[in-house]
Amino acid sequence: CTMNNCESEEIVEAANIAISNLLPTMSRSLYDIAYNRFKKWCAEKNGQVYSENVLLASFSENAKNYKSSTLWAQYSTVKSCLIIYDNIDISKFPKLIAFFKRTGDGYQAKKSKILTKSEIDRFLLSADDKEFLMIKVGLILGIAGACRTDKLVNLTVDDIEDVGSSLIVKIPNTKTKIPRIFVVTDVGNMLELFRKYLSLRPPHVKHKRLFLYYKAGKCSSQPVGKNTMGKIPSVVASYLKLPDVACYTGHCLRRSSATLLADAGVDITTIKRHVGWKSTTVAEGYVENSIENKTKIANQVLVGTTTSAITKTVNVSESNIPSNINFENCTNVTFNLNVNK
Repeated sequence: CTMNNCESEEIVEAANIAISNLLPTMSRSLYDIAYNRFKKWCAEKNGQVYSENVLLASFSENAKNYKSSTLWAQYSTVKSCLIIYDNIDISKFPKLIAFFKRTGDGYQAKKSKILTKSEIDRFLLSADDKEFLMIKVGLILGIAGACRTDKLVNLTVDDIEDVGSSLIVKIPNTKTKIPRIFVVTDVGNMLELFRKYLSLRPPHVKHKRLFLYYKAGKCSSQPVGKNTMGKIPSVVASYLKLPDVACYTGHCLRRSSATLLADAGVDITTIKRHVGWKSTTVAEGYVENSIENKTKIANQVLVGTTTSAITKTVNVSESNIPSNINFENCTNVTFNLNVNK
């Protein structure tokens, strides 16, 4: 019994639809491009049978022009397409896997630099709104929600609910149809900046994209593109005169958000849930590399102190104001002064 004489056209059509949905929706075009490029190379080399030798020859040729991380990405896309379209599992080719591991020897991926909490606060407070208001709002939402550039670009005014004391932001998920939700609280002047930017939205704009081109204190109706949005971290770094401005890529917002959580001592599960990672290994890397966590551990090991919060209230009147107050061995201390006249 074969597909041609036993399976109805309805079943075959339903199966083809199911197969077409196996590839990631957002990046399916990239998968098809890599797969078709590989098929074209095979046709030119008369290698119609997708054997291990054919794949080794193809990727060896690519290795002359691409770095290790790109080769792994090409392998992943071609592997998925070959399984779906040709029922061939190249993950079982041992020599091919050994080849990829060899190309990665000594390679270190370049990661985007991150923005610290003090750098973010400094930019929000000191940069002129007339020039940088859109950048500020993109920075706030990108850091608060660990957003990718494309998510920020496609964010609409309907995705954000202003409830007075905070913003509730819903990031649409085309795959699960369940939005990822995060909140922007009323810290500093963040809500004020968002409301100010939204108030400048021209009334005649026909689309609902949140981010519009902004210049000299005015918004146009033209939506901001992915390239402009991806340059937000480098614009911030340039304004703050940080070194290696080009290393602050669009992924900086997402990495900075995860790093700030790790520095705050947040557990791995919370970091994964906030950023949207499935891999625990990635989240563990942020916790392990957190300088704040390493400093806390150093204090506990070398000094014998802990970083638990201690709150003490002292009532002082005009008759008993101390002439001096001394503090020793203190780190991360916050003073709240309430003056009653």
